[in-house]
Amino acid sequence: MNKAILHPEVQNYIENHLKVNVEQLIFKGSPFDEVSVQELANQIIAKSKSEKKLPTWFQAENIYYPPKLSIEQTSSEITADYKSTLIEGNLIIDITGGFGVDCYAFSKHFNRVTHCEINEELSEIVSYNYRQLGIDNIETIAEDGLEYLKKTTTKFDCIYVDPSRRNDVKGKVFLLSDCLPNVPDNLDFLFTKTDTILIKNSPILDITAAINELSFVKEIHVIAVKNEVKELLFLLKNKHKGKVEIKTINILKYSNQEFCFLLDGDSVFKYSLPQNYIYEPNAAILKSGGFSEVANQQKVAKLHQHSHLYTSEILIENFPGRIFKIKEVFHYNKKTFKKYIKATKANITTRNFPKTVAQIRKETKVKDGGDTYLFFTTNMNNELIVVNCVKNN
Repeated sequence: MNKAILHPEVQNYIENHLKVNVEQLIFKGSPFDEVSVQELANQIIAKSKSEKKLPTWFQAENIYYPPKLSIEQTSSEITADYKSTLIEGNLIIDITGGFGVDCYAFSKHFNRVTHCEINEELSEIVSYNYRQLGIDNIETIAEDGLEYLKKTTTKFDCIYVDPSRRNDVKGKVFLLSDCLPNVPDNLDFLFTKTDTILIKNSPILDITAAINELSFVKEIHVIAVKNEVKELLFLLKNKHKGKVEIKTINILKYSNQEFCFLLDGDSVFKYSLPQNYIYEPNAAILKSGGFSEVANQQKVAKLHQHSHLYTSEILIENFPGRIFKIKEVFHYNKKTFKKYIKATKANITTRNFPKTVAQIRKETKVKDGGDTYLFFTTNMNNELIVVNCVKNN
């Protein structure tokens, strides 16, 4: 941690160059003897990335930013605030602390928070920033979180862990056992230190596989922000024997879409050809796999077992996703497409369809945009169809 970065003239320089082309800045070099141009560039890039993701840090004075990768990997304040409402108590420990955004959120709901981070420099940065933010109930420890737990006699109200991909695992990771720390292998030990474990994971994690790897899963939370899935949370309660509850939330600018269901619950629904309205569930629901529950709870019909589009005669105003008014429906082929679709621009979505959006655009010459929405999908009779509709405002 280069404390020269905190000098007023350096901080002013960083603030005044947030909108500047960083490559050009690097070419010019650093105007400061004690701060390299690479350090300046990192502070500028990391702070710029924090403007929307971490507004509390961005707006505070004299914040020291870690390498930009830490900013990219950390939770956003929005998702951190959400997960902090799921648990509360006296003591919580984050055994994979990182930049400390989650601990900052937990500090509002727990009397004491322990932040463990194996990277000593990052731990020092986090500790310094907490002081700048006026936080005094978080203890920062520069140590591997699992090793710290093995030494301490303290029992915590909750253990929080955000596993990362192991360095020797290439490509995308779909299993918790492919991450560090290996939570499944250490689960029995972790439950000697707490009765509640909250695990954060990447949206690419396979939910069913994770449930099979873990024990005592009580809740799974699928968090989306502006219809993009950001995090999966697994809440474990020691000795829990009930069904797993899936809770999805799509955090929007002015409201949230929430949808909950029990895993392996009984769902009664029907299939139908397109009626007056078509519904597309938000990204959190699609990730959760609650396709039958959407039809059951919202009283809408599915177009096909694998299409994950829904329809109704009467408008369902509070459907957790996008709603469209159907103008017409026709079977898919090039001749009928030219007959029915006159628009040169359209928003195209494929669901359970053999061609990609790119292939369809190449075939039809329809460009992206406009007020027309086209769903290329398969109906209950296994027929390829196009649903021409407009967004229901």
